[in-house]
Amino acid sequence: MDGCGQFIKYSMFFANFIIFVGGLTVFGLGIWTVMDKSFINELLGTNLFMGAVYIIIATGAIVALIAFFGCLGAIKEIKCMLLTYALFLFIVLVVMLVGGILGYVFREKVRHSMEQEMYSSIKLYNEKKAFRRAWDDTQDNLRCCGVTSYTDWRGNIPDSCCRELNGKKLQCKTFQTSLNIYTDGCLNVTE
Repeated sequence: MDGCGQFIKYSMFFANFIIFVGGLTVFGLGIWTVMDKSFINELLGTNLFMGAVYIIIATGAIVALIAFFGCLGAIKEIKCMLLTYALFLFIVLVVMLVGGILGYVFREKVRHSMEQEMYSSIKLYNEKKAFRRAWDDTQDNLRCCGVTSYTDWRGNIPDSCCRELNGKKLQCKTFQTSLNIYTDGCLNVTE
């Protein structure tokens, strides 16, 4: 094999190895999310959140498998494996295209479902510790308040909606202004 062929062979191996590591990373993050029982699960509802996580796990595993075929086929110069790799790449392209179209078509339905789940969970803020923690963590981390705005709390603003100044939370329960409270809703921040 000439120098150009060797360069292509090792370039293909290196590119697929990086993709393989990326696929394993995505797979691992998905597994970690399932085990962690993230606070977002409480806000978005189990079905919507866990469905997305399982898709991420499957995607990571499939990408790692395809990249493995690419690595092995390139380094060993196995024609059958390279054809399998090309076929898998084509299938992934078609699935990504269909997934993108479906995501675009159903984006409003997904947004509406997220909004409904968030409104349902906000009602349980004072009743269940898991929902309180989920809302507090979300509002603290994303610097948002309520689903679409702070008015979703109907005057009972939690401390997690209060802005910080020099590392200290401002008081916002008694005196609510845009200077001491996060005004953007958490649904809007996630878009």
